[in-house]
Amino acid sequence: MSAEKMETAAAVSNGAGPVYEEKEDPLSPEDLSEVLAAGTKEVHEKAENTQFVKDFLRGRIRKELFKLGAVALYYTYTAMEEEIERNKDHPHFAPLYFPTELHRHEALARDLEYFYGPDWQSQISCSQATQRYVDRIHEVGQEDPVLLVAHAYTRYMGDLSGGQVLKKVAQRAMKLPPTGEGLEFYQFDGIHSAKAFKQLYRSRMNELELDMGTKKRLVEEAVKAFQFNMEVFEELEEIGKTIPEDVLDAGMPVHGAMGGDISKCPYYAAKMAASGGTAYACQLAMAVLRHPTGQVLFATWFAALAGLAAWYLM
Repeated sequence: MSAEKMETAAAVSNGAGPVYEEKEDPLSPEDLSEVLAAGTKEVHEKAENTQFVKDFLRGRIRKELFKLGAVALYYTYTAMEEEIERNKDHPHFAPLYFPTELHRHEALARDLEYFYGPDWQSQISCSQATQRYVDRIHEVGQEDPVLLVAHAYTRYMGDLSGGQVLKKVAQRAMKLPPTGEGLEFYQFDGIHSAKAFKQLYRSRMNELELDMGTKKRLVEEAVKAFQFNMEVFEELEEIGKTIPEDVLDAGMPVHGAMGGDISKCPYYAAKMAASGGTAYACQLAMAVLRHPTGQVLFATWFAALAGLAAWYLM
C-alpha cells in the first residue's frame, strides 16, 4: 500500500490523537507486511495455542501470575523502546517511529504501581526467559537496527488486535475496575482507530527500501520474537504450578467447557466470521445469548473479535 493511498488526517478528536483514514489497496506478495504475516503464521498459531494463552482465554487467571506477566512485559517494552529511541532516525526504522501512539512502558509502569504499590520497582525483577528476550532486543538495536522492525511488528500489531480481547477477559476474571486501572497497557489513547492505524503502519513497512534477503532476515527475527514470547509463557506456566488457583473467573468463560476444541476458540470464530462463516457466527451468537450474562457482554465481546480478525488478515 503506497503512501499516496493512505490519507492521514491531522485532526485530533477529543484528545484521542491522530485519526487515520485508510483506503484499501491490493498488497503484493513481496510487501514486507505480507512476507512477515506468511512467514510467522505457523509460529504465531503455536504461540496462541500455548497452555498459558489458552488458560488466559478461558478466564483462568491467577492474579499473581498476571502480575508477573505484566512485569515481563515491562522489561520487554522498556528494552524495545530504549532501542527504538536509539534508532528513531535510522532510515530503516524512522518511518515506523510512533512513540505517542504505540509506546507502552509508561502504561505498564502505571499498571505495576496499581498491582504492587508505590514501591513497585523494588519488588520486581527480570526473569530468566524475559532477560533472554531483552538481551536479544538490545543486541539487534545496537548491532543490526533493521531487525528491530521485526520486534516492533510482532509486539505492537498484536497489542492492537488480540490484546483488546485479553483486556476484556482479564478485567472480568480478576474483577478489575471498569475505569481501566491495572490494564492501561491495553489502552492506546493516542490511536483513534486501531484498524486505520495498522493500515498506516503496514504501508510504512512496505515502503522501506529492503531487498528480499533483508526481508527474509526480518521473518527469521520475527519468528525468534514469537519464540521468546513462548519461552516467557512456558516460564509463567511453570511458576503457575506453584501458585494456588485463588483467582479464577466465575462468570461466563470465553472458551467455556469446550474440551480444548479449537473450532470453538474466539480466535477461530473471528477467522470464520472474517472468511464468510456466517452460519458458525450465528450459532456462536445464539450460544452466548443463552447465557445469563451473555446478553450484556455480547456486543462488546463480538466487537473485540472483529478487531482480532483484522490481525489474522494482515
